[in-house]
Amino acid sequence: MINEPAVSHREVPVRVAAACANMLGESPVWSVREKALYWTDIRAPALYRLSAAGKIDRWEMPELAGSVVLNGPGGVIVGLQSGLDAFDPDTDTFRRLLGFAGGHSDDRTNDARCDAQGRLWFTRMRDFGGTSTGGLYRMDRAGEAVQLIAGVTIPNAICFSPDGRRFHFADTPKESLDAFELAEDGVSVRHVATVIPPGLVPGRPDGATVDAEGYVWNARFGGGCVVRSAPDGSGHVIYPLPVSRPTSCSFGGEGLDRLFVTTARQGLDEAGLAAEPLAGCLLVIEPGISGLAEPAFAGAGTQA
Repeated sequence: MINEPAVSHREVPVRVAAACANMLGESPVWSVREKALYWTDIRAPALYRLSAAGKIDRWEMPELAGSVVLNGPGGVIVGLQSGLDAFDPDTDTFRRLLGFAGGHSDDRTNDARCDAQGRLWFTRMRDFGGTSTGGLYRMDRAGEAVQLIAGVTIPNAICFSPDGRRFHFADTPKESLDAFELAEDGVSVRHVATVIPPGLVPGRPDGATVDAEGYVWNARFGGGCVVRSAPDGSGHVIYPLPVSRPTSCSFGGEGLDRLFVTTARQGLDEAGLAAEPLAGCLLVIEPGISGLAEPAFAGAGTQA
């Protein structure tokens, strides 16, 4: 007999970390070096930074900005429509690391994260999930990219187990968040577990992170919550939020014990916005669990 996964609820205080009114906030990542959180508003498009002291910086981006990760030499790498660019916040300058050749004019990046080896995992998709031509890619430290998963509509939830052996991934419309491993060739992918099956918890899988115990935290778009799930899918704890459209989450703060959650206003009409005054804000909860420091991209990159 197969036991049903356990699902419970836990209420914790939710604070506004930044009243930024993002149309489509995404990709939060904490820089231990800077003691600051970066994230994007895809639609603005803009890059944000929140310091530990509460100061908010904002930079206009030249194209839709789907993701941001840390860059080893300093600064960040922003996933733009036409490529991956190293961005220096001190000088407000860009340097192209990888250009996207071909594709549709409405293609853009979405989720991204670096692994413990310093490689950059990123996704591309047709904007608004118009087709299933998106995919998951990995750029190595030399700046070369390979595709790992194809045929994706809205790619999300990239995050890694603490030992680095597994990665998590979701195609949001399919409503399943899954764990995978790479085969010996480093490119072929095999499915090893369904962490959150369709219909078990509210909403659909969006951005995700992993805590120090290996549990997966997933922002549930349309579900008004984040969910902490056992890596084998045996148990889930739902943390309600005061907004219906959380988009991603990441641990930060000096003790890596705060969970920052980006949110969206996109798709809400006037009545919906009135009912959700915190939609688009950067939120934060303190669940009593710590996360892991986010790795940075370890390569210098090459001009594409």
